[in-house]
Amino acid sequence: MKTFSPAHRLRLWSALHTWSSLACTGFLLLCCLTGLPLVFADEIEALQQHLPVVADPTASADLDHLLQQTRQRYPGQVIDFVVRDDDAPYINIGLRPDADASPASTHRLRFDARDGRLLREIAASDSGRLDTMALLRQLHATLLGGLPGGLLMAAVALLFLVALVSGVVLYAPFTRKQPFGRIRRSSSRVRWLDLHKLLGITTVVWTCVVGATGLFNELQRPLFALWSQQYIKGAASGRGGAPLPVAHPYPLMQAIAHVESALPGTRVGTILMPGSRLAPPDHYLLWAAGDHGLTTHMLQPVLVDARNGQITAIAAMPWYLRVLELSRPLHFGDYGGLPLKLLWAVLDMATIGLLGSGLYLWWIRRRHHKHDSGAAPSA
Repeated sequence: MKTFSPAHRLRLWSALHTWSSLACTGFLLLCCLTGLPLVFADEIEALQQHLPVVADPTASADLDHLLQQTRQRYPGQVIDFVVRDDDAPYINIGLRPDADASPASTHRLRFDARDGRLLREIAASDSGRLDTMALLRQLHATLLGGLPGGLLMAAVALLFLVALVSGVVLYAPFTRKQPFGRIRRSSSRVRWLDLHKLLGITTVVWTCVVGATGLFNELQRPLFALWSQQYIKGAASGRGGAPLPVAHPYPLMQAIAHVESALPGTRVGTILMPGSRLAPPDHYLLWAAGDHGLTTHMLQPVLVDARNGQITAIAAMPWYLRVLELSRPLHFGDYGGLPLKLLWAVLDMATIGLLGSGLYLWWIRRRHHKHDSGAAPSA
């Protein structure tokens, strides 16, 4: 069996670190630049909101009354979903021209969740347009490429983790010879090399956390969608008989109250209406989440019979999806308030310095190799 000397192993780790870093650095710089404002997305969006003044800010609009208004405004169209915004007092209702219409034809009505006033009508042609923060989120997560872009970013996150592990392996023999934090001044290249190593080792825990949670987030989307479809099909097939449309659905507010009573400490935020793309034609599909802390990121799908309001099924979420869900707030530091977000921002900027110094070192080394190879024949 062939054995490698320590020097040869070190060269292999160095090559692995160099090429895995180069393969993902451009993508990671984009992620860091887009991720910086996303860390403060809640604060930015709060500043952008211009809500009308209402007589009673604590009032709550009746969803069934809003649905009735929507049906009167657009008779014959299919109500696809109802979303209660967690970050602003909005209620969004989505409609399609008919049951067979594509998702691209969906248009939305936005109501004030306090008094039920219609605030805005978003046409189907505008539904695909993203505001600034939504655009940054899509660019950060998928490069605006949907599922293929998300899978590409998952590969980038995996390469980033390989680069971090190989970087730690390379740093180990270096730290035995130099005191921690020392920046040598013998040359520009040595100075940048020491700075690169210092930035890398001081942020390695954070970068590993962000890289791993970024990978989990990219995997979570397709896995969660696949599991949801399988769960709905399984629950629907277990009831026996083909589901039929319901002419007069059970009041939605009471269905929400049943779910929130059955799952204490939760709040229903999204409701897929009977006959929507995922919900059976005789059931509501309600998505409940916790009302505080990390539980706000843990979704719980519940099927409610649209004929009588009875809960048909409460999903037993698999453990791996729970782990993936918990990784979402950790990726942006979205569970420790503003102090943690400020720390995330500082570490993000340090990572930009780490990536930039790595690119500079590679460029200097490549230039020196070209110079040495050109000088050898003339000598």
